[in-house]
Amino acid sequence: MFKRKKTKGKKRPIAVTVIGMAIVVLFIVRLYQVFIPLVELEVFVNGLSGPFYSDTELTEAGRALYDSIFYFVLAIGLVIVLIGFLRMRRWSWVMLMTWVGLSMVVGLVDYFYVGQPNYVIMASDVVIAFALSQVEVQRIFGIRTDIGELLS
Repeated sequence: MFKRKKTKGKKRPIAVTVIGMAIVVLFIVRLYQVFIPLVELEVFVNGLSGPFYSDTELTEAGRALYDSIFYFVLAIGLVIVLIGFLRMRRWSWVMLMTWVGLSMVVGLVDYFYVGQPNYVIMASDVVIAFALSQVEVQRIFGIRTDIGELLS
């Protein structure tokens, strides 16, 4: 009755779907991080009121607002990368590998020096890095090519 349209071109490996799910997990965690500082300051009850900075540093309200904006930008960035990744664009592979590398560094610094690691993000980063390193994923995104493909 319903026939599935045959697609020409690249077939999506299972690792791409796993990475997509890991990105969704990261998005949910980042969205949680957007709202937590604002909830702790009771912004949704009392409203957003200043001052946000005093002399040379941010106040508690300023830090909460800054953290929320920062994590909101990260969440939007994840959505953009996810869309590009599911459409199997090369730039999204490069952006995601860079993102995961930087996130792993931040996670390790948090673990060893700050003492407040986020284990969900660290685990998602490891899964994404491992999946991005798969040969079939690199081939489908045009990161790696075989010598035989170049000669034919």
